[in-house]
Amino acid sequence: MARAPNASKQLTTRCAIAGGGPAGVMLGYLLARAGVDVVVLEKHADFFRDFRGDTVHPSTLTVMQELGLLERFLQRPHQELRRIGLDIGGRTYQVVDFRGFPPEARRVVLMPQWDFLDFLAQEARRLPTFRLLMEAQVEALTERDGAVTGLMAQTADGPLTVAADLVVGADGRDSVVRDQAGFALRKLSVPIDVLWIRVSKQPGDPETTLGRIEHGRVLITIDRGDYWQCAFLIRKGALDDIRRQGLQALRDEIAVAAPYMKARLEEIADWDAVKLLTVRVERLERWARQGLICIGDAAHAMSPVGGVGINLALQDAVAAANLLAAPLRAGAPSLAQLERVQARREWPTKVVQGFQTFAHDKVLSRLLGHDRPMATWPFKLLDAAPPLRSLPARFIGLGPRPEHISPGLAELFKTAA
Repeated sequence: MARAPNASKQLTTRCAIAGGGPAGVMLGYLLARAGVDVVVLEKHADFFRDFRGDTVHPSTLTVMQELGLLERFLQRPHQELRRIGLDIGGRTYQVVDFRGFPPEARRVVLMPQWDFLDFLAQEARRLPTFRLLMEAQVEALTERDGAVTGLMAQTADGPLTVAADLVVGADGRDSVVRDQAGFALRKLSVPIDVLWIRVSKQPGDPETTLGRIEHGRVLITIDRGDYWQCAFLIRKGALDDIRRQGLQALRDEIAVAAPYMKARLEEIADWDAVKLLTVRVERLERWARQGLICIGDAAHAMSPVGGVGINLALQDAVAAANLLAAPLRAGAPSLAQLERVQARREWPTKVVQGFQTFAHDKVLSRLLGHDRPMATWPFKLLDAAPPLRSLPARFIGLGPRPEHISPGLAELFKTAA
């Protein structure tokens, strides 16, 4: 393990969080609101990174309501889905319906992730014990007697050493913290990748159809107000072959799934407009060691199937705050206390990844590129029986174990105010 050099600058904090994504900023906000001194380090200069997940699910909206933030949050520009449909072979099936949920949770909110993060960071900056350092690239951990004692980062002002009672790795699926900690990563087989594109939106476009499946082509459309953010599924590693066939061939493939977009696909002017997401499904065997815990994508990378990755990361943050805020108020959490976070969040992670793996192997791998009819009876059943649509709504919108702000954490909010 690297040792801290003579850094030009040093900080001391109770909790240092590597990564300013959804899990990192949410955990930083919750801990700071509970009176814990927190430093969040984000390697980029801002939150503006396109082609990231943008769905804020009912589980997250419920937490925002519990925090008293929902009304202000929804003042940001956004779109809403109260139902989700699939278009298969030219017919639309309504398959998910959130309208039976409590009022604050009766929708999926579509909001660019940079707006979501900017909102959370803005709220967190109101708290005296919260610090967010931008352009701070975490490079190594520091340790003493086998326990993690802090981290080292490179910033715009030079090297920085942060001493902390707890380091949280929330730095994504290519986590430096996770690698520095030496945690073993279990990788699951994935047969798909995703190409992200954007296409302008026009009056008359479908509003409640999120997925379109036609002749072995699968296209997901996310409403961004004046344009569609589109995810076109391809077989794992197929991008080089697609590029060799040419951009027009790709446009033609996408048009099979969404004929109404055909003319607009000329907006994909060059390959720079096509972004590859290499899909990975993986999770840590062990999330914690003394002085360190990983959450969010650093602990478990998810497939885009179901669009649940951001919301699972946020639930990790809520669970971590519920379990660790009080110990952090007193000092360094014990390893047993850190392991309770994994014990709480590992089961829902495995359940969702199991569902995603099933969808990959039993549906998508058999579907992509094969021009043959798809079995539609499950969707016909959901379309014909509206009450049944609440079942996939609960799984997608709330997840196997939705988290809430615990009474203990809420009490800490009051005492820290």
